[in-house]
Amino acid sequence: MTITYNALSGALAAQAALNTVSQNLANQQTKGYTRQGVLLQATASDPGTLSAGNGVQVGSLLRFSDSYQLQQMWRANSAVGVRSQVQPYLTSLETVMSDDKSSISYGIDNFFKALNAASVDPTSTPLRQQVITTADSMAQQINSIYNLTTNQSISVQQQQASILPSLNESLAGIAALNKQIVSTTGAGTNTSALMDKREQLIDSVAQQVGVEVVYNPNGSVNVSLKSGEPLVVNDTASTLAYVNAGSSAPASLTLTYSNIKFTLDDTKVGGQLGGLGDFRQNTLAPLQTSIKEIAKQMSDNINAALTAGYKGNADPAIPGDQGDMGVALLDYNPASATGLLQVASGFKTSDLAFSSNGQPGDSGNLQLLVAIKSQDIQLTSLSGVVSAVQLGDADTQIVGQLGIISQQNQAQLATATTIRSQSEDDWKSTSAVNSDEEGINLVEFQNMYQANMKVIAVANTLFDATLQMFG
Repeated sequence: MTITYNALSGALAAQAALNTVSQNLANQQTKGYTRQGVLLQATASDPGTLSAGNGVQVGSLLRFSDSYQLQQMWRANSAVGVRSQVQPYLTSLETVMSDDKSSISYGIDNFFKALNAASVDPTSTPLRQQVITTADSMAQQINSIYNLTTNQSISVQQQQASILPSLNESLAGIAALNKQIVSTTGAGTNTSALMDKREQLIDSVAQQVGVEVVYNPNGSVNVSLKSGEPLVVNDTASTLAYVNAGSSAPASLTLTYSNIKFTLDDTKVGGQLGGLGDFRQNTLAPLQTSIKEIAKQMSDNINAALTAGYKGNADPAIPGDQGDMGVALLDYNPASATGLLQVASGFKTSDLAFSSNGQPGDSGNLQLLVAIKSQDIQLTSLSGVVSAVQLGDADTQIVGQLGIISQQNQAQLATATTIRSQSEDDWKSTSAVNSDEEGINLVEFQNMYQANMKVIAVANTLFDATLQMFG
């Protein structure tokens, strides 16, 4: 009887729909789960038969996913990755370099204060010793700041290297899921759970590097870098590695796909990896250059002035005697393992050449030393522009630029975080489980099932009545 077949198909369709509702509710708190549904289709009547139809069938299982929303979410995650990894480094640099007691400016100021104090009595041994002591403190503060940048550079490279195992594992996982999804789809099995897992892996990759994702007709996806290099194509994944070119040269990022190698610029790959590479090359390296320029030009100027003056030990008994000429106070050595700048080994208070004529008490050369603080040096800014700036203002200028970079990064991180949050909300509005909506579906499909079972009961009653008529 058609009435029985119709009702049975309706009950089975309601049961399938209730199964999807139960699956959705069971995974309401499962991260990355995409809600599902059923597409019900009316079954047409047989040809040549005048009937309402042959019931209902489940046309397909639906997966409520929007590729545009996913792409937006992945792009936002990449932007967050770029900004979030470098902010702790920027904050640390800004804090140390702007501190009243640990900054380069503090050391330079104290050194020139000691020179000014010595001008009261250029022959005073305690005042001369104070000059040497503050010179050593100044050198150590410069070394400390430079060592901080060196340690950060090492830390950034280690952090970049630590990202690659997880990244390569995720890429291999996406390729394996591609293969499984294609195979499972061909067998007519629901692949929604596999797709959820794949999308979570893509999201993880997007945080580490910027990606472009293309969906293939067979259900697989191709993942590539923004610059086009392949990360995953169907069931084949690339691997990324840092290759050391030599002891002094920085390691280069390479991508290997099917025995084809690509050399990548890690400042442009996006995500955490790209953010760290950009910070290392475009902030840390220029900062180190600036610190070295300050140390070198300051030491050159101070040493030049000292070696052109006299120690003030002229012998009055010898007409025209000017005594001994001064010696260099500071040693600048960028290759030294102990620091950029050091007070010359064995330098004594009597070696300070404060006199311009060799006479004890003369401070002519000392005044030239004091004036060095107001002299211009050539300084490379963090943006790469070389300009003349007074020695006393050089560190302040660098710290100011660093602060601007930090503030800009914080603002861009806040923006990226907001965009990521909004993109997640957009995704949830389409793909996440809504308990209220599923509750309504639960009641509706339950009523549908019960109604069709009542129809079957009515059909059975009619069938029994028909049999009794001929009994």
